Amino acid sequence: MFRKLITFLLPWSLRRRALNKWFGFEISPTAHIGLAWIFPTRLVMKDNARIDHFTVAVNLDRIDMEKDAYIGRSNWITGFSKDADSAHFRHQAATRRPELWLGESASVNKNHHLDCTNRLEIGKFSTIAGYNSQFLTHSINVEENRQDSTPIRIGDYTFVGTNVVVLGGSRLPDHSVLGAKSLLNKAFEEPWMLYAGVPAKALQPVPKTAKYFSRTEGFVI
Repeated sequence: MFRKLITFLLPWSLRRRALNKWFGFEISPTAHIGLAWIFPTRLVMKDNARIDHFTVAVNLDRIDMEKDAYIGRSNWITGFSKDADSAHFRHQAATRRPELWLGESASVNKNHHLDCTNRLEIGKFSTIAGYNSQFLTHSINVEENRQDSTPIRIGDYTFVGTNVVVLGGSRLPDHSVLGAKSLLNKAFEEPWMLYAGVPAKALQPVPKTAKYFSRTEGFVI
């Protein structure tokens, strides 16, 4: 803990080197972490990947951020490490992956909760927009009376609206939109679709001519 605190207080040019040397991280010289407490077991940040101020990431085994990926301000990213000395999730010891993966130019905006007890994938050029969304890869299995976890996959070139809830086992297909305040609780397969509601269902196709789905830069102005 002392080494983490010392590292946290260093200016970024020194902090990046300390994180790579002392913690075995792989942070590109062009990547950047603001005033944020980011201590998964392993961290890989490729060129121009960024994490903004006041975000916390703890108790998960790995975070991978591809080129130009972005995590905004005041996000809470947590999980349940496979190294934890606990009876929780022992029945999933061979399959559970407490990880967060962001594809190229993927973006997570402000004040979201990302539970990475199992793998959470956010595909390339996708946006977790707005505020106060929850991605929950674990829950209590009431039939078996134990904690269970299931991965979540958010596809490439997707748009996730504000204040949604996404449960373990869910999948948002590529080139899709999840409407604001929706509950995604299953794996959908059909791309180019607007999903919305509680629970979410396919409502209507999204136009394949929409420029959001063919952009070559992640940041939308």
